Amino acid sequence: MAGWAMRIVLGMGLLLAALGTAAASDPPPGALQSAPVRSGGAAAASVDGVVQAVRQTALAAQVAGAVVALDVQAGDRVRAGQVLLRLDARAAEQTAAAGAAQVQAARAAQEEAARELERQRQLFAQHYISRAALDRAEAQSKATQAEAAALLASAGATRTQSGFYVLKAPYAGVVSDVAVVLGDMALPGRPLLTLYDPKALRVSAPVPQSAAPLGDGGSLRIELPGMAGGDAIVPTAWQLLPTVDPATHSLELRLDLPAGTAATPGMFARVRLPGPAATAGRLFVPARAVVRRAELSGVYVIGADGQPRLRLVRLGRADGDSVEVLAGVSAGERVALDPQAAARVR
Repeated sequence: MAGWAMRIVLGMGLLLAALGTAAASDPPPGALQSAPVRSGGAAAASVDGVVQAVRQTALAAQVAGAVVALDVQAGDRVRAGQVLLRLDARAAEQTAAAGAAQVQAARAAQEEAARELERQRQLFAQHYISRAALDRAEAQSKATQAEAAALLASAGATRTQSGFYVLKAPYAGVVSDVAVVLGDMALPGRPLLTLYDPKALRVSAPVPQSAAPLGDGGSLRIELPGMAGGDAIVPTAWQLLPTVDPATHSLELRLDLPAGTAATPGMFARVRLPGPAATAGRLFVPARAVVRRAELSGVYVIGADGQPRLRLVRLGRADGDSVEVLAGVSAGERVALDPQAAARVR
């Protein structure tokens, strides 16, 4: 306690010395402009957020190839299964054609082996060949069948891979970004287009840890500045993620927008919090009334005798032209708006 008291005394001295008192003419106390310490109300509780798409996909190619056709641009609405982009698939098509030819050759060999096996069986029945010769014919037929099955499977895989050169929309939505142009080389995993579903949007906002108990969330409201009407939107559902950001000590609040809301991902949104998270009891003073020196802050409080006296305060967040005061003043007290002039008052 003694150390803290000494720190306050030294801080008061530093603030007074920094402001200076050697003025040619000292203004009278009544000439000082002042403003009351304002108490924040519950309706002012809000946090800033951003509109997000619940379903947003970065489409990438599974194979490498040059972009030879680009059928959409940013802002286009697309249907599910619509072709968006094509890659150069000539090499894949030739490989698929070669695989199909090998399958045909294997099937011809399989048919020939089957006929040969039938002839060997007839000869064995007439005792013209040995059992060993018939066994070799059966083994040859089975090997030919297995080879034909392997080539058929390989050809099917090649045909499937050739489909990777055509990029289609996985669902109906809006193209928000096209990251390539004709002639660009697509690589596996490189995002080519971004698609989102405009029917499912939400607002994501960081909520301070102290405001986390939101009750049933019935008073949550969303504002989209600049939107037609400007009325507060009631979310259809909300979710408060359980993890806390260690850097900001805040939780992510997600609020689903009603279907048909005319918004796009990335838009600014403001979330009004319910009563338990309100700002009742918070105190604010004009930002220009604050004196800052090193780690200390203070304001000149106008006393009952009209004399300004420097008082150390602990500040919170800034809110426009005002700043929150966590400790040091009471609601209704008046503070000098010009600290330099207040320091010269005798």
